[in-house]
Amino acid sequence: MALVQFYFESKFLSGNTMVDVIVPDCPRRLTAEEFYRSGKKYPVLWLLHGTFGDATDWQRRTNIELYACERDVMVVMPSALNSNYSNWPNMMLGYNMYDFLIKELMPIIYGWFPASDKREDNFIAGLSMGGRGTMKFAVNFPEKFAAAAVLSASPQDWSGMKPGSPDLMLDTNNARLAASIANAGGLEKYKASEENIWRIIDEKADKGVLPRLLFGCGTEDKMIYGNLQKFEKHAKDLGLEADFFYGEGYRHEWRFWDLGIQKALDFFGLKPTGDSVF
Repeated sequence: MALVQFYFESKFLSGNTMVDVIVPDCPRRLTAEEFYRSGKKYPVLWLLHGTFGDATDWQRRTNIELYACERDVMVVMPSALNSNYSNWPNMMLGYNMYDFLIKELMPIIYGWFPASDKREDNFIAGLSMGGRGTMKFAVNFPEKFAAAAVLSASPQDWSGMKPGSPDLMLDTNNARLAASIANAGGLEKYKASEENIWRIIDEKADKGVLPRLLFGCGTEDKMIYGNLQKFEKHAKDLGLEADFFYGEGYRHEWRFWDLGIQKALDFFGLKPTGDSVF
């Protein structure tokens, strides 16, 4: 595969940002003219990193380039700081990651690269914070993605939460979550916003509009495991089209995420082509 790393000044992030893109290489059986002038458009995996990460994480810590090469798929990996893939209009000059991916990065990828913009050819996945971003983009923009894979993240049930409740106090000890609620203008506005994935799934589950959803985490992932089991039960009660898998003995770790992205690619239907340049 070819690896493209590019920087540009983003209107939505108020400054330069870095994006890595894995693009299919020319098979050795074809000439350069045949391959690069073919006009072929490739399926796209939008792949999101977790907290403390950047655009290079998935390449440095998993075999994503090998998997992409085997399956003839483009992979787009943006840098998102610790933004939770949210809009932060009051951060410095503004850092609006939620708008950036849909309104700026997607037009760039579809305009500059041999990427298909058809819903059936677009997939999204991420780990931890990137899993949360994956859920948010998938349920708020279901027309953009055929399927989504959420690794080591889970929707949170906010329905019974009120300011000062014991459960909420425990949750808001997480500095980012507390900041997210403040950024939204308070708890009630947060619950009514695009951040409340549980509520949005409840509203859309029976309408047939959501992408196919895959959730996975390790059985030793103390941050996620119990809450994901709770959501799995809720999803079954809703009749939501979603698959779940659990990695026995895995924690919040890259060994699980390397396994999980392979399961995700299978779930998306992106099978090995047998036409690798390797």
